[in-house]
Amino acid sequence: MIRLALPLAIFALLLGLLLTGLFTADQRQIVQSPLIGQPMPEFSLPLLHEPDTELTRADLLGQPFILNVWGSWCPTCRDEHPWITRLGQESPATLVGLNWKDERADALRWLNAFGDSWDIQIMDYVGNTAIDLGVYGSPETFLVDHEGIIRHKHIGAINDAIYADLVQRIDQLIAASEGRS
Repeated sequence: MIRLALPLAIFALLLGLLLTGLFTADQRQIVQSPLIGQPMPEFSLPLLHEPDTELTRADLLGQPFILNVWGSWCPTCRDEHPWITRLGQESPATLVGLNWKDERADALRWLNAFGDSWDIQIMDYVGNTAIDLGVYGSPETFLVDHEGIIRHKHIGAINDAIYADLVQRIDQLIAASEGRS
């Protein structure tokens, strides 16, 4: 009996440590993007609604913007969507959707079903731009200043607390861009 109890006790201890780490870790502290403070990588991607037209990084310069990485295949993106809708309606910053590794027809069907509050939708079918951005998974949200510098990255779905933080950061970026000479 003691021979069985010791391995069981060790297993229970390890399981307890794992669960403690999972439920107490602040993901924003664990994963820091090396791109914070760096220029957003160059890209040229087709618009989702107009695939013959491409958008580049240079097209977005001049005003702060929010870049949200999403996919129709992503269940967490569906959970996050009410917050994206709210950002699209309330934020003065341009909201850019980066549809990642998705079929165009699937993305359009998803937008028709759930709504499209993004100001601009670009397609990254191959995924190279997402790789350049260091995307771990979808959804991810980046705040980029008027000069194209990445100022913040959030990994995972936006919720009430994250939304409030993003709005505050966006307001700061807009104020900084308006104060430039």
